[in-house]
Amino acid sequence: MGKIVYLMGKSSSGKDTIYKRLLQENPFGLKKIIPYTTRPIRLGEENGVEYYFTDEAGFQTELKKGKVIEHRAYNTYHGLWRYFTLDDGQIAPEKQSHICIGTLQAYESMRDYFGKETMVPILIELDDGERLQRALDREKEQENPKYEEMCRRFLADSEDFAEEKIRRAGITRRFYNDNLESCLEKILQYIAGEL
Repeated sequence: MGKIVYLMGKSSSGKDTIYKRLLQENPFGLKKIIPYTTRPIRLGEENGVEYYFTDEAGFQTELKKGKVIEHRAYNTYHGLWRYFTLDDGQIAPEKQSHICIGTLQAYESMRDYFGKETMVPILIELDDGERLQRALDREKEQENPKYEEMCRRFLADSEDFAEEKIRRAGITRRFYNDNLESCLEKILQYIAGEL
């Protein structure tokens, strides 16, 4: 039986970079789970790579079909944005191991859906000052920077990743990303022991 390696962490903690590196190196043959979103596509993103991009009507259709495993809604400065994972056939832990990236709340929903024994949670952490600088640098590169949304995400992380919520989710291993190569090596060792 396969497992689902689930990366999570506050915004700009480096989880996207670590996720991409794990997929590049991929010594475990992990299959990527691609989530869905109703937010606008960002510069450099491709539909079906980082996310499947859809709209509110598309989300509501899948919700009515009972295909939504987990979903989150954010009232942003630019309107309602949804992020969600579908039971669309791409996730089959009975056949192979998978990897995905998301929030603590989404992890809990996936854990409840697939079972705790299937999940390999990986919580990436980094100093808040460093995260804020990374977020600002990334937003400056966008064609139309959305600084208000960047700040909303940053502030929401404090509540979303509160210590009580981390404990309740059963997260016991954390990986501090002040040095990418060292952090990545520790994560690879951890995954090897869990698969």
